Amino acid sequence: MNELFQALFSTEGFLIGTVVPFLFVLTVVVFVHEMGHYLVGRACGIGVQAFSIGFGPELLGFNDRRGTRWKLCAIPLGGYVKFVGDMSVTSSPTDADDGLNEAQRRIAFHTQPVWKRAATVFAGPLFNFLLTIAVFAVMFSIYGRYVAEPMVATVNAGSPAQAAGIMPGDRFVSVNGERVETFADVQRLVSGRAGDALTFVMLRDGREVSLTATPQLMEQEDALGNKIKVAVIGVVNNQELGQPRLITYTPPEALGAAVRETGHIIERTGQFMKRFAVGREDKCQLGGPVKIAGMSAQAARLGFDWLVQLVALLSVGIGILNLLPIPPLDGGHLLFYAMEVVMRRPVSERMMEAVYRVGMLLVLGFMGFVFWNDLFGC
Repeated sequence: MNELFQALFSTEGFLIGTVVPFLFVLTVVVFVHEMGHYLVGRACGIGVQAFSIGFGPELLGFNDRRGTRWKLCAIPLGGYVKFVGDMSVTSSPTDADDGLNEAQRRIAFHTQPVWKRAATVFAGPLFNFLLTIAVFAVMFSIYGRYVAEPMVATVNAGSPAQAAGIMPGDRFVSVNGERVETFADVQRLVSGRAGDALTFVMLRDGREVSLTATPQLMEQEDALGNKIKVAVIGVVNNQELGQPRLITYTPPEALGAAVRETGHIIERTGQFMKRFAVGREDKCQLGGPVKIAGMSAQAARLGFDWLVQLVALLSVGIGILNLLPIPPLDGGHLLFYAMEVVMRRPVSERMMEAVYRVGMLLVLGFMGFVFWNDLFGC
């Protein structure tokens, strides 16, 4: 009995060590996303019927003075904001037989101008990006950031760097035309480009040398202890040449650095998705709830600040995923609104329903894929 209690309720146990961190990470990300929809929708004069964290049977909730039902539901894998008139993909501003009275129609989602509907939908992913920026800004303000000079201390034998002619003592100036300031910049620009021939400008004996190397995948261990495959060229930095130093930031500087870091993550994620779509990335890099739960447990063991950083990374990923132009994701709704602007009339219900069905199949297929990866594939 004592062993069972320890397994469930100790900080290393399943409940406290895994379930609680997982629910914390997921709830924060979902809450911020849905709060974006809610706040912008309210600002646009749209009525809100319900704000839910989770799906399925309601566990607890209350009604606010505006009549919105705030609730926590039994299945904690997402959430939603239900606007007056619903937010159905097939709703259009011209729906007359919608069962609403005149007062309700004035505040219904689907009767609003297209810019209000688009702003409300886009606000969810936007708030995810803002959450990531806020987390990084606070972390940079409190802890600063360690950086190292972009120097080459060692070139691994048989590596792409050796084949390209990169030598110890070289300093990276640019990677594929993008200037670098730190060794982390080089890693960032190389890590997602396995199989791509990249141009490296190196400073050697006071002059610049242009070399070409093709990064190759190598299995490494990330900060949370997970085995991941990243692209490398096979160079190593060290303390003597890298001269690691701590950069401290004022709050405005931390905010600027946070915006840039979030932009880099968005860029790398977009790059990964494009390469994945054509079969050039490792499928095991994608995971679902089981993998997120595992990462949450690992982050929690390292400390609360690691858990918060995981929230930031997951938040930006959720934001990008929701902007894909596939119904029922936010990007799918935005696609219909863009078509409505171009055609100067709503997209026909028949077309929306057809696209929605295809999009739903794609989303369900993706969910099945990541679950398979979680349980059996990787």
